[in-house]
Amino acid sequence: MNRIWMLSLLIVGIIIADQLSKGAVQSNFHIGESKVVIDGFFNFTYITNKGAAFGFLSDASDSIRKPLFLFIPVIACIWLGWLIWASRKQALIAGLAYSLILSGAIGNLIDRFSLGYVVDFLDFYYKANHFPAFNIADSAITIAAFLLGIDFIQQIIKNRKPQEHI
Repeated sequence: MNRIWMLSLLIVGIIIADQLSKGAVQSNFHIGESKVVIDGFFNFTYITNKGAAFGFLSDASDSIRKPLFLFIPVIACIWLGWLIWASRKQALIAGLAYSLILSGAIGNLIDRFSLGYVVDFLDFYYKANHFPAFNIADSAITIAAFLLGIDFIQQIIKNRKPQEHI
């Protein structure tokens, strides 16, 4: 049960950090405004995103975007909660990854329900080539994907049977 409490605190902490950072950007920037943090590499840039990652489907009609970006993610969050609970007695890495995905999903869902879009502001670039802006919730989901990849590889190694020598 201690693991569930630890993961719950992580989830709440990431959601709070995500929402506070987005609120700071909304309070201190105009949409599209950018401030250099590391010249030639990193800016804070207030961007709104009605779509998914990298603005995917941002121009789609509300009849498509609402089910895809509001209702399905709510169901996914319930499923992730179940996965966290189900993985509580397994290796920590899977539960940690599910918790990061859940916290990121909730952070972005709060934006979608309250604003109709997600606030992005972390803008990495080199010369004129900008990586799509993102936020703390997106970062948590990305880290989780990496952890799930590690967990997958560990499971393959663990389940691999020694080869017989001829």
